[in-house]
Amino acid sequence: MRRLTRPLWILLAVVFLVEAWLWEHVRPLVARVVDWIAWPALKRRIAAAIERLPPWPTLLVFLIPAALLFPLKLAALWMFSHGYWLGGVAVFGFAKVLGVGVTAFVFDLTRPKLMQLPGFPRLYALVLRGLAWAHGLVDPYKAEVKAWLARTIAPLRARIGRLLRLLAPGRRGRFLRHLRRLRRSVQRGAPRAAPAE
Repeated sequence: MRRLTRPLWILLAVVFLVEAWLWEHVRPLVARVVDWIAWPALKRRIAAAIERLPPWPTLLVFLIPAALLFPLKLAALWMFSHGYWLGGVAVFGFAKVLGVGVTAFVFDLTRPKLMQLPGFPRLYALVLRGLAWAHGLVDPYKAEVKAWLARTIAPLRARIGRLLRLLAPGRRGRFLRHLRRLRRSVQRGAPRAAPAE
C-alpha cells in the first residue's frame, strides 16, 4: 500500500512546490507592474485603509483576488467542456499565475493584520512546514534529474560546440572545400549509366 501512496505524496509535494515557486516568482512581477503603473498614492491609501481595518475584514481583503479571478476559472472550465482545450489551458494558466501573483502581493500588505487572527500564525507555520516537507520529498529526485541532464546534455553540448567551431568563419571555407571534395569523390566512384542507344 505504501508503494502506491508514495507517488501520490510526491505529486502533492510537486504541486505544492509549483504553487510556492509561482508565489515567489510572480509576486515581484506584480509588484513591478504596480510600480510601473505609478499608483503610489493609491497604494499608500490602500495600505493605510488595510492598516485601519480590524484583522477579520483584512482576511476578506486577502481573499478578494481569488474571488475576482473565479469567473476566469469558470470560463476555462466552460472552454474545456466545449472542447477548446488550448484556450482553456491558456485562460486557466493566466488566471492561476495572475491570482497567485496578486494574492502574494496582497498578502505582503495584509500579513501583519492576518497574524493577529487566532490560529493564523499556526496555519502559516503549518504551510511553511509543508513547504519544507515538500522540498525534502522532491529535492532528491530533482537532484537526480539535474545530474542525469548534466550527463546527457554535456556530451551533446560538446558535439554542438565542435560543429560550431568547424563552421566558424575562418574554418567555413575549409569545411565547404572538404564537402565538395567528398561529393566529387563519391560522384567519381559511382558507376556511370550506360549510354542510351
